[in-house]
Amino acid sequence: MPAWLTSQEDSCDQPEGSVPSYPAAWVSPRPKSDQELSGWPEWSHYYHSKLSRGPVFVEFPLDVLYPYHLVKREQLRAQAAKGLVGNMVNLYLGNYVANLFAGAWEPRDISPLPVRVPHATKSQVQQCVELISRAKKPLILLGSQVTSPPTPIEVLRAALEEMRIPCFLGGMARGMLGKNSPLHIRQNRREALKEADVVILAGTVCDFRLSFGRVLSRRSKVIAVNRDRAQLLRNARVFWKPHLAIRADAGSFLVQLNKGLKGYSCPQEWALSLKETDRVKEKINSEKAEEVLELHLNPLKLLCQVDRLLPEDSLLVVDGGDFVGSAAYIVQPPQPLSWLDPGAFGTLGVGGGFALGAKLCRPESEVWILYGDGSLGFSVMEFDTFVRHKTPVIALVGNDACWSQISREQVPMLGSSVACNLDYLDYHVVAEGLGGKGFLLSRQNEEQMDDVIKAAQSECRNGRPALINALIGKTNFRDGSIAV
Repeated sequence: MPAWLTSQEDSCDQPEGSVPSYPAAWVSPRPKSDQELSGWPEWSHYYHSKLSRGPVFVEFPLDVLYPYHLVKREQLRAQAAKGLVGNMVNLYLGNYVANLFAGAWEPRDISPLPVRVPHATKSQVQQCVELISRAKKPLILLGSQVTSPPTPIEVLRAALEEMRIPCFLGGMARGMLGKNSPLHIRQNRREALKEADVVILAGTVCDFRLSFGRVLSRRSKVIAVNRDRAQLLRNARVFWKPHLAIRADAGSFLVQLNKGLKGYSCPQEWALSLKETDRVKEKINSEKAEEVLELHLNPLKLLCQVDRLLPEDSLLVVDGGDFVGSAAYIVQPPQPLSWLDPGAFGTLGVGGGFALGAKLCRPESEVWILYGDGSLGFSVMEFDTFVRHKTPVIALVGNDACWSQISREQVPMLGSSVACNLDYLDYHVVAEGLGGKGFLLSRQNEEQMDDVIKAAQSECRNGRPALINALIGKTNFRDGSIAV
């Protein structure tokens, strides 16, 4: 019987700013007796909190989940032993059960094991202070790890705003600076990294999303900060070289760095130039959003409308490939800790479960799931759960009748769309059948797009989960993206 102790996730199907900061899962030792089972919670908490946080997988053997008298009865339920073999079998089973429950009734300490969070030394912080003080074009890349304890999000955000160093945000760090922050750079990351003279990788890993470190300029002084040594030096000295590699908590490090800089403010010409290129790119995106497609809705226009209508307390769960990849460029999380996605390996199907947990943790928030039509198939039945447990959420399905993230790469490479094509199905009817409210959004009612979105929000406020089945067409917005 498997169980997961879950944590934060980063995304594979995201734009440039999205970088994971921990392994896919920690595997905790398997309990082999009832006595070991009693100590599992503190071990799981330890694995969950150590180094870079991630899910913990624990498998419970079936025979440690039931009480002693029941296991003994089931194991020894055979009739009286006959002969030598029967006696030996009964002896073995009796001994097995005795060992299984040995010490199970003895008192033991089950308090959590201490978690030692690594911190940067004063010397390391001072070296970074000197590098940043001399820098003309510094840059910070924040990964999910900066949202982990012990540093409160508000304290970290205040430190970043005091330093005024331009930031790219990835994974759970999305929304860290709120909407429309002058420090948050969302576009042209590759070009910015080529120009930067000092780059801080704060919980960010040089894996395939950073082209294994090849996007980092050899002229840049790279400061890598990570709790996990393996992640800290991923692909180092192969495609990139750290000037300083610090095994420490990234959030705490940035707060220490700000204190050491004592009123330092990044050269504003650099930040303004990056923000200007941001505006240029976003203007191009806005123009693409206004393009009229042949048969169906422009997905960029749909996402722009959703972004405009999101309330400040909304929480976004994204579960998909191509549609979610586009959303990551267009839709901005309104505040810190308001973005959940499928994780480093694009683990589709998490949308329903994530949204359920998010709504239960933050019942006052408007929880949205941005689904691709392929990924919707994994968890659409959770609408039954939303209805039964009175956890109203809004699901927006980008229905392009295709596994487009795969198709974008497969068709040019193999000349075939086999296994990629789907149908424009009535997912809104499925939601209705499960007790929710369904809306169909297509070219025929495009003029009522805002009204449909607002109607879904109204249903949600009234306690009923809603699904918007948006029939979208294909654009060249994400041409060249890869399906890993």
